[in-house]
Amino acid sequence: HLPQEQNAKTEMHHYEGTETRNYASYNPQVIRTDAFMLGVNSPIKGSKLAPVRSSSALVLSSTNQQRQRIYIQQPPISSPGFSSQAFNPHVPHTVRARETQSCSSCHVSNANDNNAWLAQLMLQGTDFVNLVGRYAWVAEGEHGFEAVAVTEWDEPQAVIGSSLHRIVYPDYFAAHEKNGGELQIAHHHHGNARSIQLRGEYLFTANGEEGFEVYDAAEVDNKDFSERVTSAPVSPVGQRTFVKTKFATAVALPTTMPVDPTRKSALIPENQETPLHPLYRYAYISDREEGLIVVDVTTLVDANPSNNFLERALTFNPDHLLDGAETLTVAGRWLLLGCKRGLVILDIDVPLHPRVVWSAAAMPPLESTAAMPRSRDGMAVAPGSSGGMATALHDITSIAVQFRYAFVTDATGLHSIDITDPAHPRIASSIAIAGANSVYVARTYAYVAAGKNGVVIVDVENPEQLHIDQTFPTKDARDVKVASTNASTFAYVADGDDGFKVLQLLSPEWTPAYAGFSPRPEPRLIAHRKTAGPALAISKGLDRDRAVDESGNQVSIFNRLGARPMTLPEMQRLYLRDGKVYTVSDEVTK
Repeated sequence: HLPQEQNAKTEMHHYEGTETRNYASYNPQVIRTDAFMLGVNSPIKGSKLAPVRSSSALVLSSTNQQRQRIYIQQPPISSPGFSSQAFNPHVPHTVRARETQSCSSCHVSNANDNNAWLAQLMLQGTDFVNLVGRYAWVAEGEHGFEAVAVTEWDEPQAVIGSSLHRIVYPDYFAAHEKNGGELQIAHHHHGNARSIQLRGEYLFTANGEEGFEVYDAAEVDNKDFSERVTSAPVSPVGQRTFVKTKFATAVALPTTMPVDPTRKSALIPENQETPLHPLYRYAYISDREEGLIVVDVTTLVDANPSNNFLERALTFNPDHLLDGAETLTVAGRWLLLGCKRGLVILDIDVPLHPRVVWSAAAMPPLESTAAMPRSRDGMAVAPGSSGGMATALHDITSIAVQFRYAFVTDATGLHSIDITDPAHPRIASSIAIAGANSVYVARTYAYVAAGKNGVVIVDVENPEQLHIDQTFPTKDARDVKVASTNASTFAYVADGDDGFKVLQLLSPEWTPAYAGFSPRPEPRLIAHRKTAGPALAISKGLDRDRAVDESGNQVSIFNRLGARPMTLPEMQRLYLRDGKVYTVSDEVTK
């Protein structure tokens, strides 16, 4: 976090030999010690595979001399249009025992227990260190939505009610306890939000029969503005950031990081940059009656407010296949939708000409297996090759993707689906969870919002063998998102009529292995707020460990000339042979 204060003289420290009136302090947020990532080094280094580290993943805030927060925690966009959550090839300076990797560090293990690890290795991200900053955004149906302040403003930016909050701000913490743990600051906006996602300055919502709308949320923490979130800051005549649809149920963005696929600097050969994939131009909306609606939203980041007149670029519902669409997610070129007929997988490599690659309506039900066929000696295993009872998905409520698996909630519970080959998906494991409304996967745990049955935390380390780890009681959990702030991890819960809740999952105080790859969560309720209407959905945080999508499309900048993440074929060399999964063992055999 890089907060800036205007009209505060300070010396510039990068050999410029001058002074500036914009004082900036650097405040590190999160450090994770147990992670290993690979990318491709620059051509001058031979374009070889090399370890990669996250670098300069800044979010910026600015306070002027009247102490107005003129923008808060905004992630900038890099010059070529990629996210500025930067990465670098960075060979370790020394080799210690804990830095020595094993076979399963880079290949699918025999036990199939490293799906999350490999997602991190290949820089696809794991949704664990995502940032929910000063505000959490809560959708409340016909009551609109609100931004709830969940952290202090000062650095360190402690989550209110957390263990760090108690240590660093004892007076504030005491006041929070005196208020019964109720969060005090929130900014409400009218509407009919069913699905909600913040990206940069803008808030994207699916509003039922009101359609799809984008709100300007840049001034949410600026005390000088009476309406801190607005649908038309330039006036309805000057811009129109909504698209009327019949009944918009959900909105999905290919990334929560601000990007700009239209920037021309990516076409300068000297930069050695690959252009951002065209699918990042769009927001994708599911609609109960119209199926899939695609809207070009790139005008929002071109610094020209006069051209913000959003229109649908595509309406897609072949033979009413997508009727009853309730939820969707984007994983690279693959778009997964939950519809009346079940799961549908689309190829959006050409975004305005989607192609159905798998449909529960058009093909036999997915094969269900108790365990994935695997080899002890690294022999090839075909996804979906083993037999099993036929299983269908009913009334899908949520979809998440992590590397080779999709995690789907429906009327019966949680399912993991092997999508190594999206044209031939296979149900790998299922677990009954009544009232499963949504799923969020953070490394080796899936968090299922299960209504009155609470937040069900499922161990998904081996996606072929799901099992419930623990349950945290709630009144009516509708949605849950996980994010990290400073050295701790939190779950943000939409709890229906009981409002919004914050759970601290990990803390250096009570989690000895808190800095490990995926420590077991120990949830504690630390804060809550009674919302204006039933809390239905939470905005996902800013991706902070994602440099490439599941199809090998680069999304974050690399700070070495010509360096990049692996392409999909390069990734597949680590886990496929002849199109089939192969596995390894860490045991040394003679």
